Amino acid sequence: ESDAGDYTCVCGDKQSTASLAVHALPVVFKEELKNEEVQEGASISLRCELSKAAPVQWKVGSKVLKASDKYEMRQPGTTVELVIHDLETEDA
Repeated sequence: ESDAGDYTCVCGDKQSTASLAVHALPVVFKEELKNEEVQEGASISLRCELSKAAPVQWKVGSKVLKASDKYEMRQPGTTVELVIHDLETEDA
């Protein structure tokens, strides 16, 4: 998308200009989340991979998660990761 704009070819005192529009491809999951089973008190890392870097939102049910001592969100490049610390049975 950042390549969109007006491009001009100049030759002496003549020029030709064209407008370039770039349509963004939708983000898709290259690797989806996987089901996990862990022991109470442990930590777990849930991760998936996107086709391109994009903002994500983590939810449990309809509740949006926010970064805290319990929830750690990472997004190196196209990989997105949620680390849940000190798991409790209520976290299932």
